[in-house]
Amino acid sequence: MTTRTLTRRIALATAAVTSALVLAACGGNSDDNGEGGTGHTGHGASAASATPSAPAGAHNAQDVAFAKGMIPHHQQALQMAELAADRASSARVKDLAARIEKAQDPEIRTLTGWLKAWGEQPPMAGMDHSGHTGMSGMMSEADMAALEKATGKDFDTRFLSLMTEHHQGAVEMAATEKQRGRSGDAKAMADAIITAQNAEIKEMKQLLGAK
Repeated sequence: MTTRTLTRRIALATAAVTSALVLAACGGNSDDNGEGGTGHTGHGASAASATPSAPAGAHNAQDVAFAKGMIPHHQQALQMAELAADRASSARVKDLAARIEKAQDPEIRTLTGWLKAWGEQPPMAGMDHSGHTGMSGMMSEADMAALEKATGKDFDTRFLSLMTEHHQGAVEMAATEKQRGRSGDAKAMADAIITAQNAEIKEMKQLLGAK
């Protein structure tokens, strides 16, 4: 075999491999773009770069609404729970408040991370929730002001009553997410919220009945 013939065969083989790689790349792009229209179409770039299990992947507008709503909802619950350390008279109320803080603070961080991964702007943190008072279970500014002024058994009763209503709102929001959401991670959190907060609602009603 001559050197010229060998060189030609190597060149032909290289060209064939290059063509195969180009065709494979084109085919992969076609599959990515051909996904069903139920996703959040505005963030295809972040979804394509994510792994299949990442929350930045398959999600829809309901998932975004759930995260954006649950963050301020949890933030208000934390503000209510923080008051219990100095104002509650019942050790069981203080313990419940501490457990609420321990559970909901990490969920806020997780929800914030999801929104950033989805290319969405997380809600601003702050004490003023007047723009969210129409959300299910959210306390009014007057309710929060009254809770801040209360102490002892009066605080315990107000806290348990308001937090029961607050939890019921969160359960409603989570149920909507389970029904209409697309993100597996967000729906799993919604399921966990329903289980945990229904249990706490039962506990708070028992504490109110014991007063």
